[in-house]
Amino acid sequence: MSQKVLLSSKEINIILHRLACQLLENHIHFNNTALIGLQPRGIYVAQRLCAILKEEYGVGNVELGTLDITFFRDDFRRGQKPLEATRTNINFLVEDKKVVLIDDVLYTGRSINAALTALQSFGRPAEVELLCLIDRRFSRHLPIQPNYRGRQVDAIHGEKVKVMWEENDGEDLIYLVKN
Repeated sequence: MSQKVLLSSKEINIILHRLACQLLENHIHFNNTALIGLQPRGIYVAQRLCAILKEEYGVGNVELGTLDITFFRDDFRRGQKPLEATRTNINFLVEDKKVVLIDDVLYTGRSINAALTALQSFGRPAEVELLCLIDRRFSRHLPIQPNYRGRQVDAIHGEKVKVMWEENDGEDLIYLVKN
């Protein structure tokens, strides 16, 4: 197994700032917009973006939530080991809001499909957008595309994108891992 660094910590930081600027451009004051990070690893992207928006651009009212999609996945009963749910924390109404779903890697689109289904439990948003840090564009099983993307990666079958976060893994790095 070999791995190649796709993005360094500095490059990830630059991309996150660009994505924050794109969100700011489209949502200005965030009065009716909520950011929702998908568990388990999209929450790190969402938290970082929220911090950048507040600290760098003075946006004070960004609503941030986390969404667990474990039991909404179409494959949750197919695995060999039992899945463990993580925590959903949406302490605001999504009804008639613009919601930005945030994940680290967009691969087949099945996680986003599950997230859209799970989100319906919290109301009917006015609009849903998708932001992903890494878009594996040649591996989609569903017709799902991001509104905001950090970097496109052309990974072939047998390659995996591994995202590491300082909060969880001790460093910010993104690898392309070949089996």
